[in-house]
Amino acid sequence: MFIKEHLSNRIPVVMEPLKNMRSVALGIWVKVGSRNETPDKNGISHFLEHMFFKGTDKRTAKDIAVEIDSLGGELNAFTSKESTTFYVKVLDEYIEKGIELLSDVFLHSTFPEEDIGKEKGIVKEEIKMVEDTPDDYIHDLFNQTIWGHTGLGQPVLGRRETVKSFTREDLVSHIRRYYGTKDVVISCAGNFEPESLLVMLNKNLGSLRRGSEPEKGPLPNFKSKVEVYNKELSEAHICLGVEGIPQASEERYALFVLNTIFGAGVSSRLFQEIREKRGLAYSIYSFIASYFDTGVWGVYAGASRKRVREVVELILKEMHGLKDTLTETELQRAKNHLKGNIILGLESTSSRMNNIARQEIYYGRYYSPNEIMKEVDSIMLGHIKDLTERLIKKEGLSLTVHGPVHEKDLKGILSQVS
Repeated sequence: MFIKEHLSNRIPVVMEPLKNMRSVALGIWVKVGSRNETPDKNGISHFLEHMFFKGTDKRTAKDIAVEIDSLGGELNAFTSKESTTFYVKVLDEYIEKGIELLSDVFLHSTFPEEDIGKEKGIVKEEIKMVEDTPDDYIHDLFNQTIWGHTGLGQPVLGRRETVKSFTREDLVSHIRRYYGTKDVVISCAGNFEPESLLVMLNKNLGSLRRGSEPEKGPLPNFKSKVEVYNKELSEAHICLGVEGIPQASEERYALFVLNTIFGAGVSSRLFQEIREKRGLAYSIYSFIASYFDTGVWGVYAGASRKRVREVVELILKEMHGLKDTLTETELQRAKNHLKGNIILGLESTSSRMNNIARQEIYYGRYYSPNEIMKEVDSIMLGHIKDLTERLIKKEGLSLTVHGPVHEKDLKGILSQVS
């Protein structure tokens, strides 16, 4: 059962009571992420997320850690390109303590000056860790290729030089600007009483009165180009893609189905053709990243230097051949795969809390699993073919390669992509 209410300060609260669960997951979602940052402050949303746990007016950082451990729960946060989320997950009997602790961290953190310097070192190590994980790092480089150096092209973690420059005033200014009632959504899933929950939330978060207005930046411009980042790695990492669709597009279910057929799962075309049949890559998959106003549909592959050209050519061949070779059998298999994933993805209170929050943020309404499955079932082969034709255009492709490769190694293939 889905319920939507508002706190006394008009913050929306989306709830899914689940009587057969023993846990409760509650999240405070703020509609600000790396795309909202100016280039000189890139990474501040993520850095601030770290700093919230360094102590409040009445708790030290150690007090916070000891308290959540003593509840056997989880208190954490994460940042994306369009949101920052603070959440707590506890046994249902500790919900009131969990909410009070999360609220204290969210509203009364002090951001001690001495911890800012330490945290800069920690985040710099986090950036290095990503850079040393090339199958992750390639996605940052690909985003930079297609979106440029501002907005969606900026890494969530920021850059070493920007992180180094952050001051306490920068953190306070970011909160003042974005952490207002108009930017916040609260979501909760698990074993709780909605009326009691609202009383607890009003008591702890009803005092938030700051006003702010989410900013709508210019529509990002997807760039069709080729970027090669040469580095001595044991294999080359490839991202190739086209402009996708916004998160709330009515065609999202058609793209989910198309993506499943193309490269999501072990029966997908890319996996079968490039890994199973030819043994050219261990890891290969297609992915969807959708935002408020745009998106990307892409492919990742890891391959040896000598095989990069061949793998890219095969991906392009599979892409361009999709429209004319899609079958009803593949369509039905993809629908079944998606429906199974929908149900399996809702087996924890955390995933349900995430699901209802994202629906509120992007759609402004709730879609039940049954509604979503009906939408998936309604997709016809013609929908998929039309979408494929519109998305996959030779002049609209972008390619990023990271590893022991030079542009000359891809000579001749660039004209197919750029």
